[in-house]
Amino acid sequence: MPKSINITQNQRAFLDMLSKSEGTSTSKATKNDGYDVIVSGVDGAHIFTDYSTHPNKLITVNKAGLKSTAAGRYQLLYRYYVAYKKQLGLPDFSPVSQDRIALEQIKEQGAIADIEAGRIQAAINKCSNIWASLPGNNYNQAQRSVAWLTAAFKAGGGSVA
Repeated sequence: MPKSINITQNQRAFLDMLSKSEGTSTSKATKNDGYDVIVSGVDGAHIFTDYSTHPNKLITVNKAGLKSTAAGRYQLLYRYYVAYKKQLGLPDFSPVSQDRIALEQIKEQGAIADIEAGRIQAAINKCSNIWASLPGNNYNQAQRSVAWLTAAFKAGGGSVA
């Protein structure tokens, strides 16, 4: 469950949906609801325990050689962490900071109003260029269906229009 306290139930449900879709909160390796997960690679999942900064660990993701620095509950790349840390005045890569970054990314995509109104497919479409597990992008990684994502959103307490 997101650590940010000043968000709506639909925002919480959307963040939970993202963490399930990205496989972080459901990872067998996590000890902190996905906030401690470094992208899974060919050698399995990795976790981190120091939240003072993004771990910035380059992992080979698949046998084709794809590499990523994605980390945390929402699988944020290091290069974006650097920018968002400055933009949002964040002190670290703690769960609250990770939530704030994900919410800022959603806001920048213009999806907050859709989430609040329960227009989940529209919100998913607007955010698909950020998260590889969402349908409609060209990251060549496994994508969840809108039906799966909607069920995960509802399971998190979200209301659909």
